[in-house]
Amino acid sequence: MRGRSVGAVVALGIVLTGCGVPSTGVIGAGEPASGLTRGIRLYYASADGLRGVPVLDKKVDDLNGVLKLLGQDPPPLEQRGGLTSLVRLGGYSASGTGTRVTVRVDGPYSETESDQGTGQLVCTLARAQSVLDPKVRADDVEVTLRPSEGAVLGPYRCAEFLTG
Repeated sequence: MRGRSVGAVVALGIVLTGCGVPSTGVIGAGEPASGLTRGIRLYYASADGLRGVPVLDKKVDDLNGVLKLLGQDPPPLEQRGGLTSLVRLGGYSASGTGTRVTVRVDGPYSETESDQGTGQLVCTLARAQSVLDPKVRADDVEVTLRPSEGAVLGPYRCAEFLTG
């Protein structure tokens, strides 16, 4: 019995001393994660504000492709959840360099009373630009709308349109 007790104490001692890796203390790893998560999302309007929906089944290579998707109605599941698209663009072209995105709109651009349509554009394009250019953080992207008729709008950042 005494041999078992000694064996148990030795085993316990080995477990308590660890595996021989010395303690390193606190290691600095930079700033905590912040901002928007990665991956392209389309932002849709709802009664509670904008909500991002991940694009899972479509490959998007440029900002114009993202705008084309945003101009369509949300998928049925999202529609049942109260999401809608307020974006109605005729002709457009979008380009981005670094943290700057410009959308040229053929004709006038009318912002909706709630501003959610503009927010949809800004947040969706900011997210897409950060995915297309991984050196760019989505919350640093500024989007400018340049209608061929009327005043230039922006630059805007997504955070200006997110509530809560």
